[in-house]
Amino acid sequence: MDDLDFSGVQKKPSPPPPPAKPAAPSEAGSLYEPRLALEFFKLGGSLEQFPAGQQIFAENEKTSGFFSRGARIYLLLDGDVMLSRAGKPLDLVPPGEIFGEMAAIAEMPRSATATARKNCRVLSLDEKSFQQALQQMPEFALMLMSVMAQRLRRGVARLAAAKKTAVEALMHKGTLDREMIAELQHALGDPVPSTAAAGTVVVTQGAVGACMFVVTKGRIAISVDGTVIEHVGPGGVFGEMALVDRSGRSATATAETDSAWLLVGRNEFVAMVKAQPAFGIALMRSMSARVLHIGKLLGS
Repeated sequence: MDDLDFSGVQKKPSPPPPPAKPAAPSEAGSLYEPRLALEFFKLGGSLEQFPAGQQIFAENEKTSGFFSRGARIYLLLDGDVMLSRAGKPLDLVPPGEIFGEMAAIAEMPRSATATARKNCRVLSLDEKSFQQALQQMPEFALMLMSVMAQRLRRGVARLAAAKKTAVEALMHKGTLDREMIAELQHALGDPVPSTAAAGTVVVTQGAVGACMFVVTKGRIAISVDGTVIEHVGPGGVFGEMALVDRSGRSATATAETDSAWLLVGRNEFVAMVKAQPAFGIALMRSMSARVLHIGKLLGS
């Protein structure tokens, strides 16, 4: 597979079909790095071929766990893949892009159907090969999280513009189990968790940050323009977009009860992913759940 090269690949073929909703990587523009993705998939990906017209996976296809059967992540090498929902085209995936990652990572049913529009070659990763590749190339997790972060920021901005007064808040907890939190705390030098009393504003929307928060006690409310969209309990994380960019915080975080947390910077994150790939997977799962939740609130 050493002959695979996407240095000259255009992000979108010309002319593309009019998309109703763009796919994640193409939406991310310069944040998505085709060459990094290729090197990552070459570490353990399986080469598969799909003739024109063959379905790769189906909308609402259910999975029973991370990267279970039918929940592989794909990188398109040749051809193009049509993503559709309810029989209507959503987007065309060109060579060099990843597809199928959101459902696999979030452990949710497929949100679209993927069909080979031309004869296609892909590299696909299952759970074992994905974790092994992540251990060798932890920076891939940051790249993929940056794609999700951009989608989150756009979604949050749309949610704020919609000025919704009542939304279904996501209860987010258990991203990291106790053992993983203990390992993280040890890797950070065994710091005493930071604390805040109920009612304390932990993060202010618009403020610039460089760390994410791992909740060890209590419950944190995440709000956009005064509307609570998420609750984060022990083992949950928030503020992770700060790991991939230095833009202003997209939401306000307020302690609903007496709470405590650990702070994790970019360097600590990369070191933890290299030592414990499951840590990176857990955080990507957290971000993908947020992306899908915001999309649900927006009716998309």
